[in-house]
Amino acid sequence: MNFADLATEAAGYLSELQSVRRDIHRHPELGLQTPKTLDRVIASISELPIEITRTDSMTGAIVRISGGKPGPTVLLRADLDALALQEDTGLDFASEIPGRMHACGHDLHAAIAVGAIHLITTHRDELAGEVLFMLQPGEEGYRGADHMLDEGLLAHARGELVGAYGLHVMTSAPLGHFVTRPGALMASAATLDVTVRGRGGHGSAPQTALDPNQALAEIVTGLQTMVTRRFSAFDPVIITVGWLSGGERGTSNVIPSEASFGATVRTFSEANLAAVEKFSSQLVAGIAEAHGLSADIEFSVVTVPLLNDAGHVDLAERVAGSMFGPERFSIAETPVAGGEDFASVLLAVPGAFVFVGACPPELDPETAPYNHSNLARFDDSVLPDAAAYLAALAFARLDDVSPSA
Repeated sequence: MNFADLATEAAGYLSELQSVRRDIHRHPELGLQTPKTLDRVIASISELPIEITRTDSMTGAIVRISGGKPGPTVLLRADLDALALQEDTGLDFASEIPGRMHACGHDLHAAIAVGAIHLITTHRDELAGEVLFMLQPGEEGYRGADHMLDEGLLAHARGELVGAYGLHVMTSAPLGHFVTRPGALMASAATLDVTVRGRGGHGSAPQTALDPNQALAEIVTGLQTMVTRRFSAFDPVIITVGWLSGGERGTSNVIPSEASFGATVRTFSEANLAAVEKFSSQLVAGIAEAHGLSADIEFSVVTVPLLNDAGHVDLAERVAGSMFGPERFSIAETPVAGGEDFASVLLAVPGAFVFVGACPPELDPETAPYNHSNLARFDDSVLPDAAAYLAALAFARLDDVSPSA
């Protein structure tokens, strides 16, 4: 298959894909329940010769495209959910639902899936195996990928699973530019929630109380010392405290009986993720005990680090070069500290996750409002190229595995 021709063919889908994307953008849905979003995607592909299986506990689906030749299975993925955010972009297709916005580009991902499914189906006679496409809700902190895996996603494969691929649009990359890297591309995301319990009292007599605020302050600063002394600077760990609570505002002469904080934790290796849980628990318990206090510690992993397979990154680079030229692909020097639940899929099936630049050309990717901003804007003229690229990854991987099919 000539992948450059596939990109040319995809250009004819621009109007349809923009319509899908903008309709979904106007009607964002959150979490694991995205019924209207899924219905909009399925309505755009339901006439094709494909099999669609809806998931049981959430509004996801698995689309099967069977090839004209026998062979293994490739898994592709698009996420569907939006964010709880008030949109302020001023777009003429801005969100019509207050407090909800497609600020991370999942509306584009849904449209990319529609385009890729159409392209793969059109050329299914050249497909040496099958493609499974996971349409996934709940990426934004709801562990949608893990839920689909738990419900038996991989068991739908009729052949050996030989690759998994996903794309993510970014406002921080030039329009139509593809970026990835081998190894860690994105961080794990975990939460550390701590409550320190003591004994309340009068602010003028701290010796009669057990002050949780003082201990909490030591714990918060101690965590940053732990990061610099327990972990290598060449395998970074990030701990950011996002909220603290101790006492009531306006009651400065009262020592509370308890104080709490919550932090986000990011690492780029599973070893460091486990080590942060161990060391932070030791630190919190030790400081609390030193002050005669007790502490409740909850460490919850949201996503594991996203680790790309080097061989699949090579394939991603080769496909991008043959479709668009080498100047539209680059290897990222460093990973991104954001989390992504496609990481769980890549633990089960080696593959690659690739960023796609969607920064409007009138903006500078260095300063454009980033993903998750209430001002984030994505240029959907990239949809045909992204759809063609995702489809080409499936064809290329199956051709590599079954070159004589």
